[in-house]
Amino acid sequence: MSETTPSSSDDRPVILVFAGSLRQGSFNRRLAALACQRATAHGADAQLLELADYPMPLYDGDLEEAEGLPDAVRALKARFVACDGLFIASPEYNGFFTPLLKNTVDWLSRRESADEPPLAAFADKTAALAAASPGGLGGLRGLPHLRVLLSGIGVQVLPKQLAVGGAGDAFADDGSLKDGDQAAALDALVGRLVDTCRKLRRD
Repeated sequence: MSETTPSSSDDRPVILVFAGSLRQGSFNRRLAALACQRATAHGADAQLLELADYPMPLYDGDLEEAEGLPDAVRALKARFVACDGLFIASPEYNGFFTPLLKNTVDWLSRRESADEPPLAAFADKTAALAAASPGGLGGLRGLPHLRVLLSGIGVQVLPKQLAVGGAGDAFADDGSLKDGDQAAALDALVGRLVDTCRKLRRD
């Protein structure tokens, strides 16, 4: 697990890009990797995260009280605090986002001390949401729930989002999206995220 926190001394916004899945062949991990490439092309300091590098137990208030925040939570939380924006590619499980994402958010929302501001990991953050699924809707049903979760903890979520249906055939061998309209939509979404974070960084 890397202990390095993202930082940018210039005008490049720091964007954390990750998928809400641990599967090796995850379509959403492919989508996240492609989004990270596009964010870099748009001038961001894009950081591709693997949540598998930050293993967390199921959130338990008794565990937190007895042992404090796990080391993995502290490490990932530091990266969130230091970033400007988030790109999240979320699988859909029964019409909802994944337990992995919910558990990650629950742990990152916890304070380490009484003088820490509430929801420090999510304060002043902007997020873009996407999903990929073998089904025709492309994981679309789960994104509104993720939007509600993030908006409720103070994240500004961009109104546009992307759902890639038929994901089993959507990606070329080089990782790009075969469909030109989907590729353009992803590029536009990532570009909007980078531009928004850049403007907020200047303010």
